[in-house]
Amino acid sequence: MKKVLITGIDSFTGRHLSKYLIDCGYDIYGTSLSNSSDKIYKCDITIKDNFLDVLREVKPNYLIHLSAISFVGHGDLEEFYKVNTIGTTNILDSFLELNLTPDKIILASSATIYGNQGLEVLDESLCPKPANHYGASKYAMEALASGYFARLPIIITRPFNYTGVGQSENFLIPKIVNHFREKREVIELGNLDVKREFNDISFVCEVYKRLLEVDRDSQMVNIASNRGIKLLDIIDSMNEIAGYKIEVKVNPAFVRKDEIKSLTGSSEKLFDIIGVIAQKSFEDTIREIYEA
Repeated sequence: MKKVLITGIDSFTGRHLSKYLIDCGYDIYGTSLSNSSDKIYKCDITIKDNFLDVLREVKPNYLIHLSAISFVGHGDLEEFYKVNTIGTTNILDSFLELNLTPDKIILASSATIYGNQGLEVLDESLCPKPANHYGASKYAMEALASGYFARLPIIITRPFNYTGVGQSENFLIPKIVNHFREKREVIELGNLDVKREFNDISFVCEVYKRLLEVDRDSQMVNIASNRGIKLLDIIDSMNEIAGYKIEVKVNPAFVRKDEIKSLTGSSEKLFDIIGVIAQKSFEDTIREIYEA
């Protein structure tokens, strides 16, 4: 059994991914900022010695780096850069310092690095133009991590939006579904004129698994399906699933000045690397969340 170390293993993605990889026969270890248990180590990646201690103990065959400030509306702007950028370079420097070369290091960036390109489909050839601190911190991480490409086998992923059971209500889909679960009559949202990918977490887990196993040089790649879904179409689907129609109101406090209007990703490069992955319909995904 090959060892996989997942930073941020108690995150939404980490919980789903660790279970998925265990079911596929991998030996899973993880880091958490606040918890420790069997094979999970309490670790603050912004403190390099913390991660060095974990790395000495585990000596993983693979690393999937998920630890991050991932909520775009997070209030502490400095934390974006401290965790997303400095934390990542601490991890890469630790591998080099201990002279460890794993089979693969996967770093989770974000599709928000593209910013508002004015295009329907975004691919990896575009010059990033992040429009918020979250995207800027991830772009800075990418720029720094690319300097390690010649020394470590790194894949940087740019995930587009995804969701599933257990995701925080800070995120759009769980917020919408929970309003219907609680039979609320009104929902307040921000920008309504937006189109996003909302992939299923199981799709993302299979992507990560295949990226671990593929033999490719260091590079960046979207985690995308080019499946754009309009916000108001989500409301319509939930109206049908829940059996009643909710009233939608725009709350100016939720309207983001730098909102990216269209954010769907090309899956061409991804599927060229790992093969095509089918996923469940979006309606099945939100129904699963609603019924959980």
